[in-house]
Amino acid sequence: MLVLAKDSIRESSSQYAQGGIAVALSDDDQVELHEQDTLAAGDGLCNPEAVHVLVEEGPGAIQQLIQWGTEFDREGTKLVFAREGAHSRSRVLHAHGDSTGREMVRSLYKHAASLANVRFESFAAVTDLLMEDGEVVGAMAFDSERDMLVSIRARAVLLATGGLGRVFLETTNPDVATGDGVAIAYRAGATISDIEFVQFHPTALHLEGAPRFLLSEALRGEGAYLRNASGERFMIEQHKMAELAPRDVVSRCIVQELAASGEPHVFLDLTHLTGIAERFPRIYETCLHYGIDLAKQAAPVHPAAHYAMGGVRTDLSGVTGTPRLFAAGEVACTGVHGANRLASNSLLEGIVFGARAAEAMKVSSGRPVFVDPQPAGNGFVRTDERTIRTAAWLYAGLVRTAAGMETLLRQYPEDAFCAIASPVRTDYEVRNIVTVATLIARCGLARKESRGGHYRSDYPERSVEFQKHSVVKLGSAVSFEDCLPLPLLFLHAPVNLVASKMEYFRRLSTEELTASLRPGNAGELKVRIDGTILDGHHRIAVLRERGEIVDRLPRTIIKRSE
Repeated sequence: MLVLAKDSIRESSSQYAQGGIAVALSDDDQVELHEQDTLAAGDGLCNPEAVHVLVEEGPGAIQQLIQWGTEFDREGTKLVFAREGAHSRSRVLHAHGDSTGREMVRSLYKHAASLANVRFESFAAVTDLLMEDGEVVGAMAFDSERDMLVSIRARAVLLATGGLGRVFLETTNPDVATGDGVAIAYRAGATISDIEFVQFHPTALHLEGAPRFLLSEALRGEGAYLRNASGERFMIEQHKMAELAPRDVVSRCIVQELAASGEPHVFLDLTHLTGIAERFPRIYETCLHYGIDLAKQAAPVHPAAHYAMGGVRTDLSGVTGTPRLFAAGEVACTGVHGANRLASNSLLEGIVFGARAAEAMKVSSGRPVFVDPQPAGNGFVRTDERTIRTAAWLYAGLVRTAAGMETLLRQYPEDAFCAIASPVRTDYEVRNIVTVATLIARCGLARKESRGGHYRSDYPERSVEFQKHSVVKLGSAVSFEDCLPLPLLFLHAPVNLVASKMEYFRRLSTEELTASLRPGNAGELKVRIDGTILDGHHRIAVLRERGEIVDRLPRTIIKRSE
């Protein structure tokens, strides 16, 4: 196995992940509650099967990390769990306070490097996939040390290229996060899904001359306040969860506050808290380096692009549909995050679905390596990095309109490519940024609603018509596919619910029909809707200690009875 790293082996979004990793392992938590919180955050677009896999396999994945030497924070011998926005329980593990990702990368690299059949190569940026008869049979990589392209044959390729934050001018992501995996997969014919859903983190350090350093969600989980220039806590009036509201809500509230005040930023205030330097040493020291003592003064903050919910569409084992191509982590779209990722689910997604993809790749191990592959690439774009990133931020960023996205697409038509005599790594990165930015604009333009991380001021409401996943492939227009399977329904027995007819299968509502339910024998469940009984033989879990019934309803009525 060959692992290619675009920069150093440890340079990745995971390396900088501060907030932690969410998992239902504490005494007062359950995987069903983690599942419920994830679905709620996803704003109607989560793939419930993916969510179920995430929360069910998460605890075992954490135990595996611990066995491999990952040192999560503890009090004595007991793991410490923190609370973060939109979580109903304290379930977020940290390592060394605010260096969770760094610690996980350290232990994973140490374990992988001990295996005889694993080799690492640094400073090798993949530029395109190699194709033969419609199958992926390797990759082209730009070797920065030798300043040349190299061809690498492979029986299977796994994209684990991370995020796309550097598509935007303002981002918390590292320099390597230029959307490479999405762009090269798109050029190879893979399906891209839900790419318009980009999460903008509300609290990036906003100082002249300083990087947009992430000030973790965990700070607000510990009790930090958001204040405007007048010192007022404006989130109290905006959302019942105040500073712990979902990230997209907080980000838009900040932008609204700044528009009203004309100020360049709001402030994150921790001065009323104690032990911040010890609890979050990396954040504290970084802010101090730029002249902000969090113990004594509030930090200026502003939203920045942070995480992509969409990406290369895969099944639950990383299979993309393009033969021999797999994807896992932020570059992939399993539907686990829906329209908006629940805080601290990203690291968990990486380890759970990364392991699943590795198992699926084994079936390719006996396949032959083709001898005459061709790169699935095209030319370059006449633009510079700052220009395209500024356009993406202005026209396809936190607040979008049809006019803005159309402007971006006119500036960068899909067929406007040119040749470059001796391209370097930045040329390939700019090409990828343009590809991803235009995909976001195309899908955002087609989605005429606001949902999760996608907000359009010209279509500010959520629409049932667009409770679907966007899909786009090379040479095809954007289309939408139904959310299948349908979301989980959480009910407490015995209860009476009021639900609308077919919308009952998509969301709880307050119209038309009364549904009554009763647990049957051996954990079975039957739901009566307007005289029709739905049988409960499809993955029902009865939590006997609380009497909660979790039912995965079918898309259509599967059994009728008097």
